[in-house]
Amino acid sequence: MNNSMKQGTVHIEWFASEILKPNPLNDPSLRKIAIYLPPGYEASAETRYPVIYLLSGYMGFGTMFLSPQAWGYAIDERCDKLIAGQRMAPCLLVMPDCFTKYGGSQYLNSTACGDYEDYLIKEIIPYIDRRYRTIRDPRGRAVMGKSSGGYGALTLSMKHPDIFSVCYCSAGDMYFEYCYKPDIPKCYNAIQRAGGLEGFLNKFFESPKKSGEQITAMSIIAMAAAYSPNPDKRPYGFELPFDRDTGALDETVWKRWLEHDPVYIIDKPEFQDSLRTLRRLFIDCGFRDEYQLHIGARIFSKKLVTLGIAHEYEEFDDGHMNTAYRYDVSLSRVSHVLGR
Repeated sequence: MNNSMKQGTVHIEWFASEILKPNPLNDPSLRKIAIYLPPGYEASAETRYPVIYLLSGYMGFGTMFLSPQAWGYAIDERCDKLIAGQRMAPCLLVMPDCFTKYGGSQYLNSTACGDYEDYLIKEIIPYIDRRYRTIRDPRGRAVMGKSSGGYGALTLSMKHPDIFSVCYCSAGDMYFEYCYKPDIPKCYNAIQRAGGLEGFLNKFFESPKKSGEQITAMSIIAMAAAYSPNPDKRPYGFELPFDRDTGALDETVWKRWLEHDPVYIIDKPEFQDSLRTLRRLFIDCGFRDEYQLHIGARIFSKKLVTLGIAHEYEEFDDGHMNTAYRYDVSLSRVSHVLGR
């Protein structure tokens, strides 16, 4: 980092959520929010700035974006560099914490893990608008993220066109048949070996180091809590997408999952209308994505073309991991639309 480069300011704030207080997992309702303020923000008492809400992927939370990177940049350093080079228009960057006991919320409301969609829309965004000099309408707000964060960005923009006007979905979870289904038998096997779901969860939380097998199984459990909650299914309040005895796919539960899949929910006219109101929709994915998310992205993009919904679609030569360098592209594109 060039020492003479103007630097932005990072605020870490604690936010006490009323919406998350009753969450069934007893996850903390007092959460950190990371906020990046661009160079010049502190010096100007009048200027209002657009805001980019940056959502983390599964097992992530906002402050992780600030971690120093070997041969790379923390997100605040990256923004400073891009702004100095005029590749990024000055914006606030807000990075919330939507982590759960199971590793993530998919930014949805769920009786099994908590109302994280409402937490963002009804609490965090109004708080940021009260606390900082923001452009307080959709033209000044964008939502973006990668993986589960990309899923959250896309679905939130489809549900809340009155809140966001720009969306950037990078390798977002979609076409569940390919990105989740291969891991369902792995989850079943891990639960069976542990003697059941309770045994698996106990072992998972007791293990000081989580194995790859455990994390894969937990990711399916997290998706079940997000996509197929059922308060009548005690003690955990969700339905797994397979028969716990045989491992056979439970078609009824799986159908509930698909009701959250972007490649299918785009068939609903209300969501098509929402995407048409966006100032800009960006979708990208590496064409070697290990979770086959590029296939879902292609299907989604093709449907958008058929529907006549304007968007920019790009594939890049990489997989799913270690793609933070792509923020040079996404932050530049999003900020310059908001900066108009």
